Amino acid sequence: MSSAAAAIRVVLFDLDGTLADTAPDLAGAVNACLVARGRAPVALEQLRPWASHGARGLIGKAFGLKPGDPGYEELREEFVERYAAALCEHTTLFPGVAPMLDALEHAGLRWGIVTNKVMRLAMPLVRLLGLDARSACLVGGDTAAHPKPDPAPIAHALALCACPPGQGVYVGDDERDIRAGRAAGVRTFAAAYGYSAAREDVALWEADVILQQPADLLSWVIPGAGRAA
Repeated sequence: MSSAAAAIRVVLFDLDGTLADTAPDLAGAVNACLVARGRAPVALEQLRPWASHGARGLIGKAFGLKPGDPGYEELREEFVERYAAALCEHTTLFPGVAPMLDALEHAGLRWGIVTNKVMRLAMPLVRLLGLDARSACLVGGDTAAHPKPDPAPIAHALALCACPPGQGVYVGDDERDIRAGRAAGVRTFAAAYGYSAAREDVALWEADVILQQPADLLSWVIPGAGRAA
């Protein structure tokens, strides 16, 4: 794998469920919507597996509504407003992410973020997490013509970094991340420590590599880095 690692120039990451544990603040927003309607909040652990799907996943879990249902769009707008007002109160990087990013930078690799979060939310969150000055690019769900699983956002990020697909990788915690990465022509890494693994078999996504923790990435992208046993 050393020759493959030597070819990697850019590592792209999903945001929610991959770099950052945003579930507490996302759950807080949907629970505020429930309480405003006289309904009981849902436990964070029940909402966490749906956090990577944003408003659609959380509203679906908490309210049983899906896009196109009566009242869904109004509820989605309220959810986004509540979330924007409390964007990073309890959100943190996942354990191990900070040293992993340090190691990538120390090895001379660039890294960026490709998220389905709209830029209105993604930009301030990345800034509040202290990642804005370090990330080589930030591509949101409304940056390209279509969000993931369309490959356009990843292709756009590669273009911003002047990196051919063969020298890039994408790391994400949801099947749509792997589908988007595969279609964009990059190597794909499934973050099994993220949200979707709690409700799906990550192996079925057919990612090139499954990561059990952030540090597992390093041996695959940094020449000479030791492979965890």
